[in-house]
Amino acid sequence: MRRRLVALCVAIPILISACTSHSASDIDITSTSQSSASTTSVTSPYPPAVGGTIEWKKCGEIECGTLKVPYDYDDPSVGSFTLNIQRRVASNPDKRIGSLLVNPGGPGFGGASLARDAEFYFSDELTDVFDIVGWDPRGTGDTTPAVDCIDDYDQYFAFDPSPDTPAEQSEIEESGRAFVEECVLHNEEILPYISTSSSARDMDRIRAALGEEQITYFGFSYGSELGATWATMFPTTVRAAVLDGASDPTVEYVEEGLQQARGFEQQLTAFLADCSKRSKCTFHNNGNAEAAFDELMVKLDRTPLVVRSSRPAINEGVALIAVSYSLYSESSWPGLADALSDAQKGNGGRLLGLYDAYYQRNSDGTFGDELEAFYAISCVDDPGPQSIAEVDALRPQFQAVAPRLGDLFAAGYVCTLWPSFNVLSIAITGKGAGPIIVVGTTGDAATPLESSRAMATALEQGQLITVTADRHTGYGVNECVVGAVDDYLIKRKMPPRDLVC
Repeated sequence: MRRRLVALCVAIPILISACTSHSASDIDITSTSQSSASTTSVTSPYPPAVGGTIEWKKCGEIECGTLKVPYDYDDPSVGSFTLNIQRRVASNPDKRIGSLLVNPGGPGFGGASLARDAEFYFSDELTDVFDIVGWDPRGTGDTTPAVDCIDDYDQYFAFDPSPDTPAEQSEIEESGRAFVEECVLHNEEILPYISTSSSARDMDRIRAALGEEQITYFGFSYGSELGATWATMFPTTVRAAVLDGASDPTVEYVEEGLQQARGFEQQLTAFLADCSKRSKCTFHNNGNAEAAFDELMVKLDRTPLVVRSSRPAINEGVALIAVSYSLYSESSWPGLADALSDAQKGNGGRLLGLYDAYYQRNSDGTFGDELEAFYAISCVDDPGPQSIAEVDALRPQFQAVAPRLGDLFAAGYVCTLWPSFNVLSIAITGKGAGPIIVVGTTGDAATPLESSRAMATALEQGQLITVTADRHTGYGVNECVVGAVDDYLIKRKMPPRDLVC
């Protein structure tokens, strides 16, 4: 069985919180600091939705449909999103259990493709008995309206993350401010309404429109955060849920960012150690890949490599984005070694290719909108530090946990400059939802095992499956985890406690 990895964004943590309704006309980004948002903790469940209709039509081998949901559930008159939904019906209808609602992560990624490519993500055992239902969450993919800020990422995200001069520092600030201004200009109407908790309410609307009192859920990466929020808000509607590669729901912006920085640093260290051990690694450098990497980054910081005059030069920031993109899975390590080896020889083309892959750059030079939606959702959920000075003061903490990558994780001011909204905090408990499986891998850079363990602990009946692998998310690694997850989703049979696969 094959499974494609879905990447999280590197330079900002994935967080859980939510906003209440807020007038878009109040948006103001002229200040360099965030106003403090009011917070109300919510632990009690919401009443499940009733009714609703999805009009399905045939789209090749799958079915396509749409469902309208309100911008603001407390004031439906404000406007509505039209969710893009796709369904792959169960291969064996006689044994059909129901719908499996799925989400690939992000935030910012559309999820409808998981239904379209279900055989690529899920075992035959699951696709036999479940209708695989994917949707593009509000603000993403082909759901309308969707977040769309800019056309070209290069001028906003190719900066040097370790500024040595006032000009370099100013470039980071101005690129962040310009990006936020564009996002507000083009998305003012919807920015207050794309929080995680609002998407969790959409999930319940989809369940109701499918005509199921309880539904099964499988979420990867940020999809785990979304699923945990949904299970906490609507516990009586949960038949079963798997959260694969989960962030720690007990920490906020800064600590989560430190966890991710530590996780990526751990995987970079593992990659370099592996390369030093193997003479066939193209970045072997006589058994000292570590020193060679450090020397290369210093060189790129001082003298960036020009690949094409129309594209950003390969400075330290572009290189570290390329490196981080390759740390989601051990399968990407050979390509990373080739790119670093080329850069040593003065050719930055492969590093630029990895940078472009991270930012979803298309062959025609356009970019996907995933990163824009990512920031819009993440910054609404948790704006983080309230000023540029606060962000800069955190740099030593990031450098301490991630000596090679810390500057990358510490740089950038998008969420600090993002417009502020009233925040409704969803305390993740899963109370009343029944047993929920959490999957964590030992070598997960984006959501380190410690964070998935924290998610399992936070849930009332959470249970962790640990997968031994150097990659982000664990389902599909081996028969052990696939069998355990499938048995739970199909038969609701819990695996042995503390199972290691």
